[in-house]
Amino acid sequence: MRLKVEQKKSTIGCKANQRETVRSLGLKRIGDVVIKEDRPEIRGMVHTVRHLVTVEEVD
Repeated sequence: MRLKVEQKKSTIGCKANQRETVRSLGLKRIGDVVIKEDRPEIRGMVHTVRHLVTVEEVD
């Protein structure tokens, strides 16, 4: 199983750790999409920035 993560909101005004988490997911700008393996580490990162991204499960 994989996760499709898309950045929906800007990181301007967010806390530094949230900005760093978005960058470490591989997202650079609004509308960017990355496919990540469904692992606990990735789930935790997505949970940290859940107000900035949308997530779908993909096969």
